Amino acid sequence: MSVSFKNLKSFVTAVDASSLSAAAQALKMAQPALSQQIASLESHFGQKLLQRSNTGVTPTAAGHELYRHARLLLDQLEQAEREVARKGQSIGGTVSVGLATYSTTSILSTPLLKATRARHPDINLFINDNFGLVLSEMVMTGRMDMAIIYAPSQLKGVVLQPLLVEELYLIAPPDTALPASSDGTIDLAALTDLDLLLPGRTHFLRRLIDGAFAQARLNPRVRAEIESAATLREAIESGLGATILPWALASTFAGAQRPVVRRVVAPSLETTVSLCVSESMPMSEPARAVRDILVGLVRELVDGERCVGVRAPQARAAKT
Repeated sequence: MSVSFKNLKSFVTAVDASSLSAAAQALKMAQPALSQQIASLESHFGQKLLQRSNTGVTPTAAGHELYRHARLLLDQLEQAEREVARKGQSIGGTVSVGLATYSTTSILSTPLLKATRARHPDINLFINDNFGLVLSEMVMTGRMDMAIIYAPSQLKGVVLQPLLVEELYLIAPPDTALPASSDGTIDLAALTDLDLLLPGRTHFLRRLIDGAFAQARLNPRVRAEIESAATLREAIESGLGATILPWALASTFAGAQRPVVRRVVAPSLETTVSLCVSESMPMSEPARAVRDILVGLVRELVDGERCVGVRAPQARAAKT
């Protein structure tokens, strides 16, 4: 017996509904017919896939594994159906893009929207600003087409393409008393006297900052943990503290009261930002079009003078 997409869809629906009766209703079929399809799958794989109880059904360990693969296969089938139907028409559809919180690339949201609308007006963009690990998980499971994330090394289930290297800066209220500097830098040790507003402990940049302080045997004075760029900017404007982040955050401040910005040294803090795509799921034509636009915008950002404290990764720099 071969496994059909119909049987896989029935199995996935049953797992999602946690009930054979609810799944049968959603699929508009009789429950005995659904049970027969599940039994056929269990016979084919030689494994019990669903654990039945008075409260419904839950997948076994084997069922969890089949569910993961079945979901990917069904998503690919839906994508193929959409692309075949659109063949010969203009590129269109929904494309989801994730941008890591506080990344320099977060300032590309509006340019990405404008460029995509100009080149491919039938593409509907969904942009998500979130943690890197959350975004990579969404890409791996097919819930997001691509994301730009912080990642020190390869992650399971995704492919990473380094796009740029970011340096971290002290961004502080304009009246902050700091040591004199002729080159626009500040030693990490000088930051221990400041009230710091930093990303949460699970954020990649926070782990990078904490690691630098720990290695230097310094104790920072962290007064708040903030995951919203808008909230952090307002807190700094209100004089509640300073932060250590990429220069791009400073570029979002409005009005005459510009923050004090110093590049952190001794040691310097820097990290690589990468494009993250699925290792197993092929990209749709609209997603490839958006990816090309996004990569082009990042290159313009790195090669131009719009943003401070960024440079091309070493591999790309060697080619230019």
